[in-house]
Amino acid sequence: MDIRNPSPNLYNEDLAPARERHWGAFSIFNVWTSDVHSLWGYYLAASLFLLCGSFLNFIIAIGLGSLIIFFLMSLMGYAGEKTGVPYPVLARASFGVWGANLPAMVRAIVACFWYGAQTAAASGAIVALLTRTDALLQFHQTTHFLGHSGLEVICYVVVWALQLLIIQNGMETVRKFQNWAGPAVWVAMLVLAVGLCIKAGGFSFDHGIPQEILLEKTKDAGVTGEPGSFWALMAVGATWVTYFAALYLNFCDFSRYAENKAAITKGNVWGLPVNLLLFSLVAGVTTIAAFRVYGEVMLHPEQISAKFDSWVLASIAALTFAVATLGINVVANFVSPAFDFANVFPRRINFKRGGYIAAGIALVLYPFAPWEGNAASFVNAIGSTMGPLLGIILVDYYLIARGNINVEALYHENGEYRFEGGWNANALIATGVGVLFSSVLPRLTTLLPSWWGTYGWFFGVAIGGGVYYAMTIIRPRALLAK
Repeated sequence: MDIRNPSPNLYNEDLAPARERHWGAFSIFNVWTSDVHSLWGYYLAASLFLLCGSFLNFIIAIGLGSLIIFFLMSLMGYAGEKTGVPYPVLARASFGVWGANLPAMVRAIVACFWYGAQTAAASGAIVALLTRTDALLQFHQTTHFLGHSGLEVICYVVVWALQLLIIQNGMETVRKFQNWAGPAVWVAMLVLAVGLCIKAGGFSFDHGIPQEILLEKTKDAGVTGEPGSFWALMAVGATWVTYFAALYLNFCDFSRYAENKAAITKGNVWGLPVNLLLFSLVAGVTTIAAFRVYGEVMLHPEQISAKFDSWVLASIAALTFAVATLGINVVANFVSPAFDFANVFPRRINFKRGGYIAAGIALVLYPFAPWEGNAASFVNAIGSTMGPLLGIILVDYYLIARGNINVEALYHENGEYRFEGGWNANALIATGVGVLFSSVLPRLTTLLPSWWGTYGWFFGVAIGGGVYYAMTIIRPRALLAK
């Protein structure tokens, strides 16, 4: 739709409702293959598979978690398809035309951090491959600057630059890249799994890993409880759902280009519960086979490929997983801040410039590598604020507005969504209360039980959404809009 006389401070062509909508189910499906099939995603999937204790437990924990992911993604996806607007613009309906910059910037900050972390992971896979040669291994060991080896810096910059090329022509280029990268990763995953299973003399769902080794290797997965126990399975499911916290918010950045609602449903069915289960299963079986072949628990695929005698197989594995990690970076950590930064300064920043800002921040962060230190806990604390944001947006769209958004008013300073000076105090109060219970209290105090942090994002969604709904009863939208 065309917006009549939009406010210049709220509008540019990239933030406008999508005009061309030709993303079919396959493109939506590949949003998820790009998002899941990364080095970080593989590590988490393999860890959670092992912590389930048995194949049946895996089906229950990961399966139910994947259904929750499908449900939430579909809710946000349908909103994007109906309105045609990106995440920060949709947030204007609940936070106000200026207040929407708060959830936009929270999402952007988290994305910039993980943009650098994922770029480092992808470049690390290339480093692991190149150091198989004596000359490059010596260069890696003897040359250092910016706090890293010279080889690491070169690979990081190259991978960083390649990602910029992907988005040169906007979202259509992103779609084409995903349609190629997603299936390619699946082929490499299957080759890796089949090859290792043949070496191991067959495949097995029983890992046979000693308990003490299992606990040591999976301690960073964020799961408490003995592997296979009820509370471990609960934590596995919760961790799996929370892993997608960022994408729940900005999936509408992609679904706005969908042909119709059916394309989203079909793409999400195959891309989420089906794909997630199969990916986790293959990651788990590969890890088990690698343990049987090499006698080590290797939860990172580049560790496995480094063991290959064949340079060709090692190259295929390393390059494919590097490409896969670029995929999630583009989907989760480039597109979102590109729109988010554009939303703050639409007159000066478009989609490309917003993406360049995010990439630039990631490049500046690299010498400090905050993702390798305690700063990660700080960003995770910020990331947990995404729970209340999601709860507020979903409650507003489905329970308050009942799916009826005045899209044109989202682009007018003095329209329906101005609320109180452009800010909706109801949403701000709900965000504050939600963040208190999802992030502040469990991370900075001992007032809540130790297990609370595992489910912090869930509490954030429920408390943030619940407080917002209560606030709209106390202070109705109709009153605020006057």
